[in-house]
Amino acid sequence: MVPNSVEGPVAIVPDVADTAAVEAWIPSVRGKFVAIAFPQPTCRPNSHFEEFGQPGALQRLNAMRDSARQAFDRRVPRGQALAAFRQRLEAAGALGILDSNWSNDIGVNKIFAATTQNIPTLDLSCEDYGLLYRMAERNQGPVIRVNAESEFMGEVPVFNSVGEIRGSEKPNEYIMLSAHYDSWDSSSGATDNGTGSTVMLEAMRIIKAAYPQPKRTILIGLWGGEEQGLNGSRRFVGMHPEVVEGLQALFNQDNGTGRVTNVSMQGLVNAGMSWGRWLSRIPQEITGHIDLNIPGAPGGGGSDYASFICAGAPSFGVSSISWSYGTHTWHTNRDTYDKVVFEEIRNNATLVAMLVYLASEDPVKVDRERRTMPQRGGQPMQWPACQPGRANSGN
Repeated sequence: MVPNSVEGPVAIVPDVADTAAVEAWIPSVRGKFVAIAFPQPTCRPNSHFEEFGQPGALQRLNAMRDSARQAFDRRVPRGQALAAFRQRLEAAGALGILDSNWSNDIGVNKIFAATTQNIPTLDLSCEDYGLLYRMAERNQGPVIRVNAESEFMGEVPVFNSVGEIRGSEKPNEYIMLSAHYDSWDSSSGATDNGTGSTVMLEAMRIIKAAYPQPKRTILIGLWGGEEQGLNGSRRFVGMHPEVVEGLQALFNQDNGTGRVTNVSMQGLVNAGMSWGRWLSRIPQEITGHIDLNIPGAPGGGGSDYASFICAGAPSFGVSSISWSYGTHTWHTNRDTYDKVVFEEIRNNATLVAMLVYLASEDPVKVDRERRTMPQRGGQPMQWPACQPGRANSGN
């Protein structure tokens, strides 16, 4: 046995009659690695079936996959219930959890947080997971060994990085550039959110060189703890009410390497008038592909602009064209430097620098009137409430 290693058989949740039968099975997981992810019928992407398959091949695959998925969901819960299920397996003495969050292309997996405290959660490739699952399903007795070393370092301080160019005429009104520099550890976080941080840093460099005496104060916030719940920006909002009160506009970029193509007004009814003035002054080759969503709806937590818009402060996500962000890089093991498209990054940095200049010079403050929220299920939706953000990992 290798030091610091754990070895044990692989178990799958049995196909039993009801949840009571699953509960009766749970004690049997002691000393085993439990596979809880849906085993994909194929690890080929859908595009292969569209391009190479017989007519209707993708439709037949989807029908078979949907049926198998429904059957699997009767055995293993999804959503919030899955976290509790993992914890029950841990309490029952499982050696570890086997997972596979396949991202619908060859070699790409999404990685998210585990919910166990003392046993490992292992995310396997679609191919490796499928092999182990099939062997366990056919009673072929697969055994795996996990060799891992770790050291608990205690609480480690993390910080926001904030910069300022003080306003010359209206120092108590603010323009803010926003991105986050933390990322998931499955890769290097190049497009989530190294690209956004790069855009904002380069835009700040341009502003400093070309506009050293802005009318309003210009801030840059590169946030920590975004991936754990917008903690960095939420803490900043709670500690700096003067910035929230005096905010003219915040520009946040957090969805990959592509050029900006969409901006929502985040539920501010008249914000589109300000954006109309600004975009009319920017060259067509930068603005020609940008759509404005007016009035839009306030984001509740997708990225750091949500920490400000909850208070009604004008904060906007400048959203990029995909470049296959959702499948290939967002929270995946493939979010690496080589995926950055620097031509697009230069476009975005130039756009943001121009927007900052125009918002700073604008004699009119961005209007904060909120839209009437639509109804859902016969009940009016509410403007999102601001959250405090966690100060440490324990609360």
